[in-house]
Amino acid sequence: MSFNTISVIGLGYIGLPTAAAFASAKKNVIGVDVNQHAVDTINQGKIHIVEPDLDQVVSEAVAGGFLTATTKPLTADAFLIAVPTPFKGNYEPDMSYVQSAALSIAPVLKKGDLIILESTSPVGATEDLADWLAQARPDLTFPQQVGETSDVNIAYCPERVLPGKVMIELFQNDRVIGGMTTRCSERAAQLYRIFLKGECVITNSRTAEMCKLTENSFRDVNIAFANELSLICDRQKINVWELIRLANRHPRVNILQPGPGVGGHCIAVDPWFIVSQNPDIARLIHTARQVNDNKPKWVINNIIEHVADCMKTTEKCQSDIKIACLGLAFKADIDDFRESPALEITKKIAKWHTGPVLAVEPNTTILPESLENQVTLVDLKVAFKEADILVLLVDHAEFKAIPKANIPQRWLIDTKGVWQ
Repeated sequence: MSFNTISVIGLGYIGLPTAAAFASAKKNVIGVDVNQHAVDTINQGKIHIVEPDLDQVVSEAVAGGFLTATTKPLTADAFLIAVPTPFKGNYEPDMSYVQSAALSIAPVLKKGDLIILESTSPVGATEDLADWLAQARPDLTFPQQVGETSDVNIAYCPERVLPGKVMIELFQNDRVIGGMTTRCSERAAQLYRIFLKGECVITNSRTAEMCKLTENSFRDVNIAFANELSLICDRQKINVWELIRLANRHPRVNILQPGPGVGGHCIAVDPWFIVSQNPDIARLIHTARQVNDNKPKWVINNIIEHVADCMKTTEKCQSDIKIACLGLAFKADIDDFRESPALEITKKIAKWHTGPVLAVEPNTTILPESLENQVTLVDLKVAFKEADILVLLVDHAEFKAIPKANIPQRWLIDTKGVWQ
């Protein structure tokens, strides 16, 4: 069965590029999002997020009539769910967005439709999705009920792209496809091959769910090693950047670079999904999460010590000392603030500090809501001119282009090793 119309539920950092990818292959794509501003922006051929090359693809797709956006699902042949899956309470996964998305498409489902869950989810989420749909549409059959002969096919296929390179990796990277049945997997692979140049690797839904969580937990553990090493080196008065550079000359050692913490919707969140389902045995993964979650506290304490030294040296009052935080996004050269340690650090410093706090974020013109009326957004020249203390939190290209010799501040905290 062919896919003439494809619907993508959730038009954020993954959903919109995915919708654009299908539309670039001349498929009729309906994007759905509850954010009216996002819908209006896309229908104008523009984008509401920062991602290289995405704007051109969306513009061409809308102009060609292949991509439209709406706030309510319409009939389609395939539905891809790409909504957020944050955690709640004691780091337990919040599946309410996925459930809402499932219930929103239930009324327009028909026999022969394919549904793919792309949202990062705990093991068993695809089965939950199928159960929600079966309850909402008792007139249709689903894989958990009749297996291969079901009216509706359901699969799990996690995204595995790097922000800033989404429009390259979305096409090139292999996709792990976990269908609830063999037919579900085959149809999901058929759908992705519309634009995918990488390989479709077939497995079952539970393994595919765990694969996504495993990939990001592996990265989290490796980052935690680097972050913990940076704390040890600080205490031992060793330059951690030089140490890692030397250690990495060993042919079988590849230590990552430390930073102010770990952000983003994937690495900072996904390991908790494993821990929440396996609290008694996921000890290493749990410890890594704690190490990375605690790194911002160490950075904040370092800033407080610099403020004290600045006050002592300059005889200024704390209210007269200006702190400039460079970078708010969770990683370099994007505008994504989800779970950003830089944003957390800036927010807590603004709350603690009695003097002015400046923020430099070249990828936005508007402060995140949590910083409004607490922080002043300025450009890099103003920060260099006015700040007493500089705190580098994100290694944006604009910051890396500045030689250390051109930085006038005596008090400098470089959490990314750019100016070491």
